[in-house]
Amino acid sequence: MKLNRIDKHNFRLFHDTGRILYRDDPNWIAPLDMEVENIFNPEKNSNFEHGEAIRWVLIDEQGRPEGRIAAFVNYKKAKKNDYPVGGMGFFECVNDQEKAAVLFDAAKNWLEERGMKAMDGSINFGENFSYWGVLVEGFMPQGYGMPYNKPYYQNLFETYGFKEYFSQFTYHIDLSKSIPERKLKFAEYLASRPGYTFRHFEKRKASKYIRDLVEVMNTTWEDYMEDYTPLAEKDVASILEEAKMLIEEDFIWFAYKGDQPVGMTVAFPDVNQLFSYFDGRLNFLKVLKMLWLKRRKVITRNRVLLAGVIPEYQNTGVIAALFLEFLKAVQQRPHYSEIELSWVGDYNYRMRKVYEQIGAVQKKRHVTYRFMMDSSIPFQRFSNERGNSVLRRDKIRQKR
Repeated sequence: MKLNRIDKHNFRLFHDTGRILYRDDPNWIAPLDMEVENIFNPEKNSNFEHGEAIRWVLIDEQGRPEGRIAAFVNYKKAKKNDYPVGGMGFFECVNDQEKAAVLFDAAKNWLEERGMKAMDGSINFGENFSYWGVLVEGFMPQGYGMPYNKPYYQNLFETYGFKEYFSQFTYHIDLSKSIPERKLKFAEYLASRPGYTFRHFEKRKASKYIRDLVEVMNTTWEDYMEDYTPLAEKDVASILEEAKMLIEEDFIWFAYKGDQPVGMTVAFPDVNQLFSYFDGRLNFLKVLKMLWLKRRKVITRNRVLLAGVIPEYQNTGVIAALFLEFLKAVQQRPHYSEIELSWVGDYNYRMRKVYEQIGAVQKKRHVTYRFMMDSSIPFQRFSNERGNSVLRRDKIRQKR
C-alpha cells in the first residue's frame, strides 16, 4: 500500500477513486469533479483565508486506488471550540479496516501536527449543507449535495474509534398526499398578518437577496453553534452563480418583518437526477444535454438545502408561512412528485417538529463523527444545550 498526495498534477485520481469503488452500485451518483475541486481551490473557498487542506489517495501494489481522504483545518473556527478541532472528509475506502486506518491515520497525524485535539468526519471544508456526514440509514440515491457511501463505512469509522457527535435527519414529502386543510389555512393566516411580507428570490436582484440570506443564516446559526464560522456573501454568490441555469426563483423564499429579513427557505431542483447521466464530468455538449433533460422534466424532486428563522421570530409561525409559499410554487409544476428536506440535526427539535407537522417522513440518517486525538479530553456528544438564544444572551451580557 502507498499513500499518494494529491496536487494539481494528479487531482483526477482523487475523483476516479470514487468512480472505481462505486462502479457496480446503482445508488451512487458522482458529484461533479469541478464542484469538488472548487472546495480545494484557495481562490474559490474562503476557508483557505484562515486554514489549509490536504488530500491523499491509497494505492495498492498494482497501482489501483483503494481509498482516499482529505484533511483540513480552519484555524479561526478551531479556536472557537473548548479545544481545537479539525476535519476530515471525502473519505472513500474498500471494506478493509487496515486500509481505512492508513487513511484515518494520515488525516489524524496531519491535524495533530497543526495542534488539533479532535477530528470530525466525514465533513466538508465549507458549508454543512453539502458533503456532510456518513450515511448510516437510507441507502438510496441521494439528493444533490448529500453524501452517499457503502453501509460498511459506519463500521470502519466506529472500529477506528470515532464516536457519534450528532445525527442528521433527512425528511421527504410525498406530493401525491395532500396536506391537511387546517394546516394550510393556519399557514395562510400566518402569511397574511400585518407587518409581514414574503418574497421569492429574483436573479436581477441577486445581490440584495444574497445579503438577506447571509444575514438570516449567520444570525440563526450563530445562535446554534459556538464554533459557527459566518457565511460570506462571496461564497453564496459563487454557489448561486454555478447553479444559475437550474435555479427556480420561486423555490427560494424570504420572510420580512418590515424591512428586516427574519427567515428564509432555499430549495433547488434535485440536479442529482440530471448528474446521474454524466458520471461527474461536464463539457459543453453535456451542459446542452443537461438543459434538454431539464426541459423534458426529468427532475421530479427538489431539495430544501437551507431553512431558518432568526431566534426572535422562531415562535411566530414564520417558517410555516415560508413553507406554504414554497409549496405553492412546487404545486404549480405537476411533474414534481417529492420534496426532500435535508438535513436537520437531531438536536434541532423545533425544526424536526415543523417537518413532521407538514407531513414529512424521515427517510435517511447521516452521522457526524468525532475522534478524540487527545485522550485526556473527555468526549461529549453535541446537544446544543447552549443554543436557542442562550449564546446570544451571554454575548449581550459580556458586552455590558
